[in-house]
Amino acid sequence: MIIIQRYSAEHFDEWNSFVAASKNGTFLFDRRYMDYHSDRFSDYSLMFYDEKHRLVAVLPANAEGDVLQSHHGLTYGGLVVGDAFRTVTALETMEAMNAFLRREGFRRIVYKPTPWIYHRQPSEEDLYAIFRQGKFNIIGRDISIIVDLSCPLPFMELRRRHAAKALREGVVVEWSEDFDDFWTVLDDNLMQRYGAHPVHSVEEIKLLSGLFPENIVLCHATLNSSTIAGVVLFICGKTVHVQYISASPEGKRIGAVDAIFSFLISYYSDKKSFFDFGKSTEDMGRYLNEGLIFQKEGFGGRGVCYDTYEWEL
Repeated sequence: MIIIQRYSAEHFDEWNSFVAASKNGTFLFDRRYMDYHSDRFSDYSLMFYDEKHRLVAVLPANAEGDVLQSHHGLTYGGLVVGDAFRTVTALETMEAMNAFLRREGFRRIVYKPTPWIYHRQPSEEDLYAIFRQGKFNIIGRDISIIVDLSCPLPFMELRRRHAAKALREGVVVEWSEDFDDFWTVLDDNLMQRYGAHPVHSVEEIKLLSGLFPENIVLCHATLNSSTIAGVVLFICGKTVHVQYISASPEGKRIGAVDAIFSFLISYYSDKKSFFDFGKSTEDMGRYLNEGLIFQKEGFGGRGVCYDTYEWEL
């Protein structure tokens, strides 16, 4: 029997301890990360206990009318489970969750499972349980470009040339804590191209990097001591995720981003398993930015899908 209750602040420590020891959780599910923008979402995260009141799973989620949404402030986030979570447990959990949410007045679930590259142990029992429950739809399929650091493919010649050009021009690639300078480059670039600001303000990213200094890091490229490009990384267990990439016009001209990725992939080659460049799609995967994905594939990456499931209750 599965017992379900909503998350509340009194469960802060229990939630975080469970996520830290889970087989498919990342620091994004830590309540310190989730709650920094709690004012933007109506949190409806769930906690699942067995008959002995042992926590077996949590679900980061928010309510949008009569829809329960895998938390909209996160790129992914289905059931986060412990080592003892097995296939039969997944079936019981899914059945109990659907019944609980129907009683709570929900009519639909939108569910974004954690991609397998972020699993500490294989953790796709939830996908089998979704299949077993009956009708469902895959309403989104974004594609992300991943470098398998254990056997990376070679860089395309174009990417190698650009990286070499940057170094010849005197670009220096190094770790940095100066988010302010990079955010100026990032914000200017996004405003010029898309008329938009970064998802995180510079104050938010500095707050989060202070809370998670081992997980949120900046690598930048400078020329004559001025920041001309940078990459913000989210370190999630065995996987390095690229959260932000940007370069100034001068940085683009001399290939500064190529130099950064050449450095990063070499640096993490014996430290992590996967290097995730992030999605190159919009509109739930219906639009592919071919120029962007070509650039990412040029560093030896290939595709992994981020799926979004939906079913009626």
